[in-house]
Amino acid sequence: MTLYLEIIIYLLLIGCAIIALRVKDLLAAIVVLSAYSLCSAFLFAVVGAVDVGFTEAVVGAGLSGLLFLAALFYTSRKSAD
Repeated sequence: MTLYLEIIIYLLLIGCAIIALRVKDLLAAIVVLSAYSLCSAFLFAVVGAVDVGFTEAVVGAGLSGLLFLAALFYTSRKSAD
């Protein structure tokens, strides 16, 4: 059962990474990177490293996401097509 769950999480991680690289909007990229961090935190919890998963969720998704959002709103959102 956990093998199938791990495979699903790995596929979600790959999907989030590809979407984060392809998306043009910086706000969407921040959201996808936070989702990537939450998926990796869930993966850590599934394999038994609950403390590492909790730290990844707090720091990776929470704190880093907020810092990225703050940096985004302090800069201009012009596209460089």
